[in-house]
Amino acid sequence: MKQKNLLKRAVVMTAAAIGLACSTASAEPLLNPTFNTLFKPLLADPTEPRIAVMPMISEDGLQLDIGTSADIYQNSCKTFAVGVDFGTFSRLNTSGNFKFPVDTIDYLFGINATWKTPLDSDSLPFDELSARLRLSHISAHFEDGHTDDDGQWIQSGPFEIPFTYSREFLNLTLALSTPEHHRIYAGYQYLWHSIPDNINPHSFQLGAEIATPGNTYLAADFKLLPIWRGGEDGETKGYRGTWNLQAGMRLTALGMDRVRVAYNYFSGMSRHGMYFYQPESYSTIGMIVDL
Repeated sequence: MKQKNLLKRAVVMTAAAIGLACSTASAEPLLNPTFNTLFKPLLADPTEPRIAVMPMISEDGLQLDIGTSADIYQNSCKTFAVGVDFGTFSRLNTSGNFKFPVDTIDYLFGINATWKTPLDSDSLPFDELSARLRLSHISAHFEDGHTDDDGQWIQSGPFEIPFTYSREFLNLTLALSTPEHHRIYAGYQYLWHSIPDNINPHSFQLGAEIATPGNTYLAADFKLLPIWRGGEDGETKGYRGTWNLQAGMRLTALGMDRVRVAYNYFSGMSRHGMYFYQPESYSTIGMIVDL
């Protein structure tokens, strides 16, 4: 409860600061919200807020993501920004007559701060160092297909359904990039409140993005995530690597630089909270929009 109250206070204080800034701004507004964030979205991270429609190739399923990140303040030098994140991550089943029952959906919101600085390109292969710190909340819910004909919950997995899934966390990502849109990054996440609890609060991330000819790119995102195992003590036992490999093309030739057609291969712990204890592996192909 204390952690939830802390998150609420952080959100309220941020809103109050924004309101005060707006009321005291003169001819040049202090806040100028923009989707052109200083820290560009991580291309292969499946939990990055985005708009995406990604049908599964080997399963009768569909990933539907709706969300974005926006900077609400950027300094005049474009070296510091404060922003917000909103996103939903849905897993849909496919059925006849073009119907897509929603299996599960995750809701994310939070605030972030970004800092970046140029580097000496004569001595380093990268010309820019950037960092992003996020304070976020995520919750997950089952939707369609989890009740029987009598409206009773169908029980499966280690928890009695329905169960509560909620997490609050801090996430820090450091990235090195080049003018040619190559980037490498490393991240650390601290989980400071979780339901279900008794899970290791630390997780780690590495990734790389390589621009290739013809507005194409290759990207890889790797996370080291703790494994939750059921039992009387709810003990966490070790970590599991989780990969998301992506090959895509920006539709720049059609005037849509923020639209990507991409193929994904995912293997590891599920990104969906209702299945956070469950490993899975699948491929998707579809369209992603970075607002």
